Amino acid sequence: MNNTLKLKRGLDLRINGAASGCDVIRSEASGVAVTPDDFPGFVPKLEVREGDNVLVGQPLLHDKNDEDIKLCSPVSGTVSAVVRGDRRKIERVVVSPSPEQTDMILADVAPTDAQGIVALLKHSGLWAFMRQRPYDIVPKGDVIPRDIFVTAFDSAPLAPDMEAYAAGREGEIAAAVGALSKLTSGKVYICTRPDSKINVPAEAVHIAVEGPHPAGNAGVQAANIAPVNKGETIWTLDIITLCHIGQVMSCGSRDFSTVVAVTGPEVESPCLVETVECADIKSVIAGRIKNDGRHHRIISGNVLTGAKVGEDGYLRFPYRQVTVIAEGDDVDEFMGWASMSPSKMSVSRAFPFKWLRKMFSPDARLNGGRRAMIMSGEYDKVLPMDILPEYLIKAVGARDIDRMESLGIYEVAPEDFALCEYVDPSKTEIQKLIREGLDWLRKETE
Repeated sequence: MNNTLKLKRGLDLRINGAASGCDVIRSEASGVAVTPDDFPGFVPKLEVREGDNVLVGQPLLHDKNDEDIKLCSPVSGTVSAVVRGDRRKIERVVVSPSPEQTDMILADVAPTDAQGIVALLKHSGLWAFMRQRPYDIVPKGDVIPRDIFVTAFDSAPLAPDMEAYAAGREGEIAAAVGALSKLTSGKVYICTRPDSKINVPAEAVHIAVEGPHPAGNAGVQAANIAPVNKGETIWTLDIITLCHIGQVMSCGSRDFSTVVAVTGPEVESPCLVETVECADIKSVIAGRIKNDGRHHRIISGNVLTGAKVGEDGYLRFPYRQVTVIAEGDDVDEFMGWASMSPSKMSVSRAFPFKWLRKMFSPDARLNGGRRAMIMSGEYDKVLPMDILPEYLIKAVGARDIDRMESLGIYEVAPEDFALCEYVDPSKTEIQKLIREGLDWLRKETE
């Protein structure tokens, strides 16, 4: 079954530094670090200690509320550090790789029943790579999802081509769809671009999606295909995670390798780097940042939703992109944020960017001060969901459960509001506000 979904609202940011059409460069990680904060709803508890030797795929952490849900080591080596923050919160578990890499076999025979599939996904660590709506958290193991949505493309700025990774993996995709179809009472949807060459299995519903970012967000796709209502649950994931699930089902071991797009206007030569999940940033960007004397911001992810990391940081989930832009704190610009320079990015018609069809090199400056929320209608232009974003954000800020529910809180995730945050004239940290609101709502209602 093949359907078409056309989304008109959204915004594609034209930023310099794409890594498309580049050869893949191999890079050896000098260290990896698993960060529990990348997995909302996962309450970490250690399974290893500093100095322990681990294998590829061996659990490092499990969820305190469900001990079967694991986060696993991407490499064989030694646990060199368990970094803790305030109130002894586990911030990351660091593993130093050994010269020889040995995989842990997760299953000799692929499970055929739902219970066995769930157990294998939890133990392999892939369970934590999926997301449940409502609340945008790691799925609960005792809930049967109404539907499962798989996105096969990433529409975020400078994002790598996920379809290139899925090419030639039809067997793994089919195995994964067969397994996931046993875990849901509804359908498995796979959303691609109209010109996609991915062969979608007959067991899945194929949706061709047209439109600008955030058309690639699985949650946006779900909201326009089969919205989540109160009392319902869906799961979302991307095509790369789907391929990994198929590999585990087919051969009983998990592939932790990843191809990272090193992108951004401050990268000398944007490229694709083959490394492992959770790899140290230094090994990924070594020798690839411009030596232009500017202060740089290194982002694990894209400029809209990624996490700020330093050169001593590590790749953050989903481990597929590093973006480097100028920090902007060393810029002395005439008129500051009010400058009418044609090199300044803006969605306002008052700035030349709105009319110039060229690529831009933005920096990380806020360009304006935080102020009271302005009901300008700008959010509606970039959010292709059937909700009232401004009223929902106000309800989240007021912690009004009834209004949050009536305005669609169960459908959304922080990433869906990334463009709203970008165009917001009030400079509100909308993604942070939505994340805090979802966590609070879950605590109050469960």
